[in-house]
Amino acid sequence: MLLMKPKRPVGITGYGAYVPRFRLPVTEVSRVWTDGEGGVPIKEKSVPGLDEDTATMSIEAARNALARAGIDPRLIRAVWVGSESHPYAVKPTSTIVAEAIGAVPTTQAADWEFACKAGTETLQAAFGLVGSHMADYALGIGMDAAQGRPGDALEYTAGAGGAAFIIGPAAESVAVLEGSLSYVTDTPDFWRRPYAHYPSHGQRFTGDPAYFHHITAAAEMILSEMGRQPSDYRFAVFHQPNLKFPQKVAKTLGFTPAQIETGLLVGLIGNTYAGSSMIGLTAILDIAEPGDRVLIVSFGSGAGSDAISFEVTDRIAHNRDKAPLTRHYIERRKEIDYATYVRYRGKLQTA
Repeated sequence: MLLMKPKRPVGITGYGAYVPRFRLPVTEVSRVWTDGEGGVPIKEKSVPGLDEDTATMSIEAARNALARAGIDPRLIRAVWVGSESHPYAVKPTSTIVAEAIGAVPTTQAADWEFACKAGTETLQAAFGLVGSHMADYALGIGMDAAQGRPGDALEYTAGAGGAAFIIGPAAESVAVLEGSLSYVTDTPDFWRRPYAHYPSHGQRFTGDPAYFHHITAAAEMILSEMGRQPSDYRFAVFHQPNLKFPQKVAKTLGFTPAQIETGLLVGLIGNTYAGSSMIGLTAILDIAEPGDRVLIVSFGSGAGSDAISFEVTDRIAHNRDKAPLTRHYIERRKEIDYATYVRYRGKLQTA
């Protein structure tokens, strides 16, 4: 059996998102680098302020998740942060987050990486930790202040933000885990060498055989293992490097545009990398109803996908209003120009 499911039923007891308020219209990127003649794959992307990074954004999302879970943070026995943009090369983001939310000192803390599926990796580990009774609660975060070389295709879509999830006993959960499955291969479509300031990518190679192969394989395998059809799900969310990729993979798998619409946020905030599919899940939970099934499939370059199936419980509306909804962060926006973006992201080297 390929499906991964702990013997102890577990689920999401609290969730929260965070998106910085600044927005760069991608027409600004086109204006600077193609004289406005280049195509624009999305409308705009979120940009961290001067005082924001993966650690500060993770703290905000974690506080939102904690508010919804309504538990003592000292009960959280693991704090895990998945990201491509940890602020320190040597010093964990996770300990900063754990300290800020009051989860220290008796908690396990670690940073995770696997490109854009680093966030869902933290969830799978949390399922195992809580499902084995080694802990009652674990916190998994997917967050990025995404990177892109000036003028590169990534700069048009690389946004910032993400989500945090507290995993706990199923009886306390707003969405219960039904099962998960991972599919990985050594497919080098995207990478960043040590000391390299910006990542490199394989251009169209990042679609096939990377993104489409892994997401499709993981989704088909979990559906087969669970004896499900796409029509059994009200919602689905796939990793969102742009608008076209998740729409194409949904159509290939047999999901309708209506099933992916709620979680498809890339057009408004950009590709939030490790937080991409996870923040889509928070938007879904903001409107989901008891009995709804949700399929989430992440993708991380290098390459791999995690497929996770949830069923929403009757606790979903219990603490929904205890923290800002994801759409509130999306609607809270301040437009900036390319010069301001360059200053905020430290792209102008002065020494």
